[in-house]
Amino acid sequence: MRGSIDGLGSSTPIGTMLPAVFADDDLAQRFVGGLDDILAPILSVLDCLDSYFTPSLAPVDFTQWLAGWVGAETDGTEPEPRLRAAVAAAAYLHRVRGTRRGLSEAVRLVFGVTPEITESGAATWDARPLGPVPGERRPRLHVALSLPHPTAADEHRLDSLVAAARPAHMPYTVQVTAAERIPER
Repeated sequence: MRGSIDGLGSSTPIGTMLPAVFADDDLAQRFVGGLDDILAPILSVLDCLDSYFTPSLAPVDFTQWLAGWVGAETDGTEPEPRLRAAVAAAAYLHRVRGTRRGLSEAVRLVFGVTPEITESGAATWDARPLGPVPGERRPRLHVALSLPHPTAADEHRLDSLVAAARPAHMPYTVQVTAAERIPER
């Protein structure tokens, strides 16, 4: 949380801005010195405000708040690098939301692994009108993810993520499996 920092000097001390009559007044200088101590953290934040909205530079607690503000797919348990990546990618993910690429990228940001996605949709072009309709008749979406050490919580998290990032009309299934381990030689 933001708060006061012991010994943080003000970037614009009030005592130097007082009229000349108060320049040598000890009581006035101590009074505004107390205000400087209170205002210094606020002025520091305002001086660095652009850094607060840069996910790679912002303090972690502010980045967590920013994740909720921009609608990043986070649950509060991800490590700091993934949190910062999710916040940085939030605007892009909103643009591609509901697409295969958007779903794949959202899952990759949360789990660090690219999922295998199969779906029923397709697109084609035909010079003749009333050509065959591409894709399958019934919509479906299946997202499979291979993790080194899967848990039940991973499947629940994947289910929640796919439910939020899929096209609204699309029924879906998810599957989390253990990744094959390659034996060391």
